[in-house]
Amino acid sequence: GRFIATGAPVCNSTDGGYRPPTPMIDLEDKSLPIPEYKQKKNEPLQLQKSRLLYQSRKRGMLENGLLLSTFAAKYLAEMSPAQTKLYDQLINLPSNDWDIFYWATGVKPTPKEYDNEVMNMLKNHVKNNDREQRFMQPDLYAKAN
Repeated sequence: GRFIATGAPVCNSTDGGYRPPTPMIDLEDKSLPIPEYKQKKNEPLQLQKSRLLYQSRKRGMLENGLLLSTFAAKYLAEMSPAQTKLYDQLINLPSNDWDIFYWATGVKPTPKEYDNEVMNMLKNHVKNNDREQRFMQPDLYAKAN
């Protein structure tokens, strides 16, 4: 089972700072509920693209932050409304960022619901055939000369 701590440990000067491990609760349910993503209705396309650009940068893991931020910087502005919707679903519906990473890098097969033109664009981006240097996330805004 999965264990959850029920309280914070406290140091006590009379026992030399030792305290037995925090009491734990064994949960029968092995999964924590993750709120279902609901796409925003009537969201203007430019606002949606701005949100997706931000979400592409702020992932739960560095690898996806780098891959998705460089992908979004390169392709998002020119995506059609249909492609933008597919990208929104791709980065927001899976509950595990590692799944997106494994699909994009070809480690795991892409499920049918995400196997589309945007995923193919991402897979090609990940291959980096042009050998672009992608060591850090791109700037959010183009720099003025």
